[in-house]
Amino acid sequence: MGAVRPWHIIVLVVVLILLFGAKRLPDAARSLGRSMRIIKAETKGLADDDVDAKAEAQNGREPLRGEIADNQASPKPRVDPVDHARER
Repeated sequence: MGAVRPWHIIVLVVVLILLFGAKRLPDAARSLGRSMRIIKAETKGLADDDVDAKAEAQNGREPLRGEIADNQASPKPRVDPVDHARER
């Protein structure tokens, strides 16, 4: 039932020729091909942009530089005055 037979293709071609005419079919096919190439190029460009952005994000990460001395006291945590007033 879902198989495409050769006579289906022939009927389709005849209908297209009757609807659009023999002169307009090559132009329509050409413009369809251009559109498909543009869509393919844009899709590939979007995929490349995603890969580049992901690689840039991973390369942009660097570990913190510096040393922590064990003999120094840690700084007091900062307290927000508004939160501190609300707790009272």
